[in-house]
Amino acid sequence: MLRVEELREEIRRHDQAYYGDDSPTIPDADYDELLRELRTLESQHPDLVTPDSPTQAPGSATVPTPFAPVTHGVPMMSLDNAMDFAELRAWGERTHRRLEAEGLHTRVRYTCELKIDGLAVSIRWENGRYVRAATRGDGRTGEDVTANVAVIRDLPHDLGAGAPEVLEVRGEIYMSLESFDRLVQRTLEENREAEAAGRKPRPVPVNPRNAGAGSLRQKDSSVTAGRGLSWWCYQLGELVGAEEPPGHAAALEWMGSLGLPVNPETRTFGDLEEVYGFCAHWEEHRHDLPYEIDGVVVKVDDLASRAVLGATARAPRWAIAYKLPPEERTTVLRDIQVSVGRTGRATPFAVLEPVFVGGSTVGMATLHNEDQVAHKDVRPGDTVVVRKAGDVIPEVVGPVSELRPDGLEPWVFPKECPSCGGPLVRLEGEVDHRCTNEDCPARRLARISHFASRGAMDIDGLGERQIQHFLDLGLISDVADIYTLDLEAVRALDGYGDRAVSNLAAAIEASKDRPLANLLFGLNITHLGPTGAQLLVEQLRTLEAIRNASVEEMAAIDGIGPVIASSVHEFFARQGKRELVDRLVRAGVTTEAEGPEPGEFEPVLEGRSVVVTGTLEGYSRDEAAAAIVARGGRSPGSVSGSTYALVVGESPGASKLTKAERHGVPVLDEAAFEQLLATGELPGEPPGGP
Repeated sequence: MLRVEELREEIRRHDQAYYGDDSPTIPDADYDELLRELRTLESQHPDLVTPDSPTQAPGSATVPTPFAPVTHGVPMMSLDNAMDFAELRAWGERTHRRLEAEGLHTRVRYTCELKIDGLAVSIRWENGRYVRAATRGDGRTGEDVTANVAVIRDLPHDLGAGAPEVLEVRGEIYMSLESFDRLVQRTLEENREAEAAGRKPRPVPVNPRNAGAGSLRQKDSSVTAGRGLSWWCYQLGELVGAEEPPGHAAALEWMGSLGLPVNPETRTFGDLEEVYGFCAHWEEHRHDLPYEIDGVVVKVDDLASRAVLGATARAPRWAIAYKLPPEERTTVLRDIQVSVGRTGRATPFAVLEPVFVGGSTVGMATLHNEDQVAHKDVRPGDTVVVRKAGDVIPEVVGPVSELRPDGLEPWVFPKECPSCGGPLVRLEGEVDHRCTNEDCPARRLARISHFASRGAMDIDGLGERQIQHFLDLGLISDVADIYTLDLEAVRALDGYGDRAVSNLAAAIEASKDRPLANLLFGLNITHLGPTGAQLLVEQLRTLEAIRNASVEEMAAIDGIGPVIASSVHEFFARQGKRELVDRLVRAGVTTEAEGPEPGEFEPVLEGRSVVVTGTLEGYSRDEAAAAIVARGGRSPGSVSGSTYALVVGESPGASKLTKAERHGVPVLDEAAFEQLLATGELPGEPPGGP
């Protein structure tokens, strides 16, 4: 069958790109689909199966490499994949039935591990001394990467006196997100220097997996040493001179006792429903980790049960990899269009053939600006890689060059605004084009939508669709009109009953009590974000003081600077903007800062970052932040390694707790928070701090 041969040839090409060149041309999810299609066809037509088919090999096909071959004493098998919960449940039920037939089902337990998105390796010690490391390769023969693995910092070179005669373990070498970010920034800086000197720039790493694999396979191990690679061990291989532990969890514990790194998120369960819950948890929280994962590996823990279940030619029946929704897929770029935002910024975006990626169907993705489109060289008609990670806006990573049709011309940024027809201007030194027409319909819609958004005035029920409807009918024309909206005219519109109008009226009224910083942010002042707005309010205290402050006064505030100061001053100097603000003041919005004046409290938290999550009894979220700021501290919205403490109330954010645990950040209840505000000290901390 022709399709079978086409699939085999295409898969072999991708094997070469992935395993041989460390530069895959398609995402893993697309590769998995090709392999699944081939397996389906071969299962329907068994006479077409050949020994050299990619479906019959545990790993990659053998590809030419600069590294010496290594034969694995115990083959490194692949894992079968479950692409959704239905397939995972089917595996679980099938496994249970097989063990039930042998009378083993009553004692079966399952060990679940995170599936690290890295490179599988086999690492060997003899009499406790590190002697060799090899990649998986085709499962039977891998590449000798001994010198490069030796420079990974968390690899023990000597296991000590209790080590067995031979210990070979399987593990995953990976690049953390922090190391990846450093590598990207270093590459960008080196490329700027190269371009200035007339040299060709190097490719910028696109994801941690490829960057990690490329770093491991450097000819010079000193290059590998500077890339910050790490590893986790996840399986025993060959073992001589020691008794094999009876189960997988026990084996991991034993390997950990020898100093080998074992992933701390590994769990063992006695019930399949708990296994499914573990998988569901990490599908939701995959981005709480400092490294990338692409699934969860589920293994039958008991070795006797594993022996009963056995294996196919390429994978054990006692384990399966539950794959998380893919975060990268390929699709066709139909068009590149431009949207105009509240400040006039014109942003190119991709119109895509809809594709399921990152847990949802994506039809559009950001392209950032003209320079990014040129750098990525994506053109309408290209097959492109699309990435969507969690709640992050989808973006186009780049084209699949080998699939580009002939004759595609580079995309050119338009000269006219698609909304009003005015010019799109790119000022010298800026990366963005802007529409300079204040009355541009797209800008007006975006300004009012931003003002009503949760981060600004939080007017529930006033979304972009409703705002556009009110604009079309002439009910509003700017943000101040919201407070004089003719609600009886709204009530007469289709789709607006008494309850909807009452809710909208209540939301508009409640917005008047939003803090001054939210109002300032909602005014759509170029360069002024929520943090800058909060800093202005903390220091100047009233709207009147802010609108009359000089550039020098504002620029002197720590965290503001001349760019933001000039933009704010210019906004309030314009007659039309001053009139708009006057109308908002007459409507009754908040014009003064909440909380204590600067200097009212001792600066016991000076220079410290304290994050608040959940609901406190004695403070609203804004009041807690104000209390921290009044004592010289900062209250950002997220936890990092520099966070001094995390204050936790009712219903806290799970990701903040996870990050606090990972970074070793102290977690405080409300009573401890009160102590911190009074003294600047953590519970149990000696006077004067650590």
